[in-house]
Amino acid sequence: MSSFIATLIQLTGEITLMLWGIHMVHSGVLRAFGGELRLVLGRALHNRLAAFFAGLGVTTALQSSTATGLMATSFAADGMVALVPALAIMLGANVGTTLIVQLLSFDISLIYPMLIFLGYMAFNHGHSRVKDLGRVGIGLGLILLSLHLLVDSIAPLVETEGLRTILAALENQPLLYVVIAAGLTWAAHSSVATVLVIMSLAAAGAISPAAAIAMVVGANIGSAINPIVEGAGTDPVRLRLPVGNLINRLVGCAIVIPLIHPITDLVAMLDPEPDRITANFHTLFNLTLALLFLLPLPLFARALEWLFPSRPKPVDPWAPVHLDRAALGTPSVALANAAREAMRMADVVHDMLRGAQEALHSNERNKVQAVCRMDKIVDNLHYAIQQYLTEVSRELLGDPENRRLSDILAFSINLEHTGDIIDKNIMELAAKRIKRGLVLSPEGMAEIDDMFDRVQNDVRLATAVFLTGDLDAARQLFAEKEHFRELERAANDSHFQRVREGRKESIETSGLHLDLVRDIKRIESHIASAAYPVLEEHGMLLQSRLNGAGDPAISTPTATSAQSKS
Repeated sequence: MSSFIATLIQLTGEITLMLWGIHMVHSGVLRAFGGELRLVLGRALHNRLAAFFAGLGVTTALQSSTATGLMATSFAADGMVALVPALAIMLGANVGTTLIVQLLSFDISLIYPMLIFLGYMAFNHGHSRVKDLGRVGIGLGLILLSLHLLVDSIAPLVETEGLRTILAALENQPLLYVVIAAGLTWAAHSSVATVLVIMSLAAAGAISPAAAIAMVVGANIGSAINPIVEGAGTDPVRLRLPVGNLINRLVGCAIVIPLIHPITDLVAMLDPEPDRITANFHTLFNLTLALLFLLPLPLFARALEWLFPSRPKPVDPWAPVHLDRAALGTPSVALANAAREAMRMADVVHDMLRGAQEALHSNERNKVQAVCRMDKIVDNLHYAIQQYLTEVSRELLGDPENRRLSDILAFSINLEHTGDIIDKNIMELAAKRIKRGLVLSPEGMAEIDDMFDRVQNDVRLATAVFLTGDLDAARQLFAEKEHFRELERAANDSHFQRVREGRKESIETSGLHLDLVRDIKRIESHIASAAYPVLEEHGMLLQSRLNGAGDPAISTPTATSAQSKS
């Protein structure tokens, strides 16, 4: 009994080692190529066949159909892609998970020491992407090592009388094998790991080839359950793709289980070794289902849309729209979601600027209050983005993702500061003007309007720079900041000239005018900071000036801060 328990503990450790190896491969590929893989999916959604091969390729690299499914679900739920190509991606993803199993089903045990060694050297001495690929090498080595250990540990376990009795009782109950494997896959969150364990059991003679095939069916069902459980209680639209994938798996189960013995004999004709039977069936099962579903996908998609209709959502301007928590484990998707929410913040800030300008022309207090309410929306969105990004899996972030995360945080912080300036400074001045019945001079109001118009245009420009990273747009945005200095100086000079001339309205509103000019200039500084990451990336942002003859001076945020303190 004690030896049986010791063997179970050993098996638990070896399976955990395999799961950790799969995790290392997944995280290493995400760090090295996460953005590129998401781009591949995004570009391949124009037809079913291209989407199928994109899903196959991305999943083969990530060794996780769940990660690919999250990307596809994000595209489909946000309306960026139709349900048909999204379903095709999942068909390809299911086939992709079988390719790594095919590779590992061959006897390549002598390779794992070299993979671990080379992976360690790359991880310890490499930089950026080489380091991430080293993580992939270590992960693959650990998977192979765990498989080698599993076969050795299972062999003596098979000889125990109790296990033989249990297996004999289950032999004619393939559905029980399906349920057991589905439960294990759901718990492990990895069909690859479950199928590899099934291969080890089959190779050691612990289960028959027919039982292994039943368990492979269960593993495929279990991998389709996780996305549904994670999406439970959310928008029904988000359930269309994972439920469609589960139906695909269940149809396969309904075909295989009644014919399990003829199918076993047929697959054994390719290769009679039990572990190869397991791997070959896993591939054939998913390929057959892909061929079966690929043509009627439009009809299948319409049925899913009927089962899960989109429901009208109450408009809540305070609530974030794009921060999908299911994507937190896939940084490239999570960062894209946060960036979209930051762009939504920029739209609200743009509306606040327009509303502030109108409030300065009006004597209606409700316009001031409306702008102040919008600042609460900006604050709420900023807090949501900040919290969301703190929960992104940092160990999956490569250098480009880390930079993008910092850029998103900086952009949202500057927008939040802009909202505060409008709310707590400009709207306070607008309320004071209304209360005291003050009227800016026509010339002064024209200067203020010109600055407001420019800063609203710069919000749009900053959003474009943040979204595209375009160098020309970044240079234009910085040039606007420089131009604003001249506007501020010219507006103040003109105002003091009117005061010297004894213009009554200019004298009465002198403090109001100067404060407005100062606050709009502060807003412009926050907006223009969106240009810094792009200029820095291109090596143009130096400590004190732009690198290049004839270009305007560009100070870094650090240098600017130091100068302001001095």
